[in-house]
Amino acid sequence: MTLAGGLRLAAVGVLLGWAAALALAKVLASMLYATSERDPIVFAAVPATLLAAAALASLAPALRAARVDPVVALRTE
Repeated sequence: MTLAGGLRLAAVGVLLGWAAALALAKVLASMLYATSERDPIVFAAVPATLLAAAALASLAPALRAARVDPVVALRTE
């Protein structure tokens, strides 16, 4: 549940950023070097890298949450 929550938030951010990058491709073209403004490799690699980083960042809290005994967690509330 913790991992899914982190990945869901990252996926929404990646989708919004991807849509903004597509919409602003002409403006961003002046900042690009050796790539076209709608290079499919870049538009696939960057979101994949960001999602992988989000998965790694969400993994530590998810593993820590999985180690907690449910009975102990319910007693503390």
